[in-house]
Amino acid sequence: MTAPKLTGRVAIVTGGGGDIGRAIAELFVQEGAAVLCADIDGKAAADAAKRLTAAGGRALAVECDVSDSESARSTVATAVRHFGKLHILVNCAAVFPPRKPVTALDGSDWERALAVNVSGCFYMSKHAILEIAKAGGGSIVHVASQLAHVAREGSAAYCTTKAALLGLAKVMALDHAKDGIRVNTLSPGGVATTGMAEQWGGMETAEREWGRAKHPLGRLCRVEEVARGALFLASDDSSCMTGADLLIDGGYTAL
Repeated sequence: MTAPKLTGRVAIVTGGGGDIGRAIAELFVQEGAAVLCADIDGKAAADAAKRLTAAGGRALAVECDVSDSESARSTVATAVRHFGKLHILVNCAAVFPPRKPVTALDGSDWERALAVNVSGCFYMSKHAILEIAKAGGGSIVHVASQLAHVAREGSAAYCTTKAALLGLAKVMALDHAKDGIRVNTLSPGGVATTGMAEQWGGMETAEREWGRAKHPLGRLCRVEEVARGALFLASDDSSCMTGADLLIDGGYTAL
């Protein structure tokens, strides 16, 4: 039996009330970490944390709007106050703008995507870096997308914001290597989530029209598979990896 990979470490997972964020938080707790689940949906975050504590883990929930600097700062401060330190930040919170060409996309949808998907990672990282450095170093993971690498019709806002995270991670990796902080991105392909099922009118349709049609492996990714990627990047298993992107996309970008 292998030893837990995150024993004694403290992590913040934004978007912790969603399917992917919750799966990451659950795996981190199983691997010995204390986890703060942050989400703009406070009830979803609380439900996630409750499940973790009921299973014997150390977890806390915070309602957080990552696009607001003060909310991000307060979330980081709460994690440190409650758990004593901070080692890991996973920026998983995101919005999915309507699929429209730029000529039809409303400016408010564009601005919201930038605010959450890009500025949210900036604000959370800005306030977390000093605390992670104080703890002796750690890892920051921005959850990007296979659509950071390739285009999809009608997805200008989403593709742009996810591609921006790859550049942000590279610069942060250079700036904070001296602090013992590694910064990487994690790029899932299509993932079998409740949101995916709602978008396609059911999971069976999503698997057929998006999973089998676009992924050479013939299916959507599972949240547990994405969580294992986040664990790899957060743990010492990736100790010589920074400024890089980990694709878990079922071969989507190989087409």
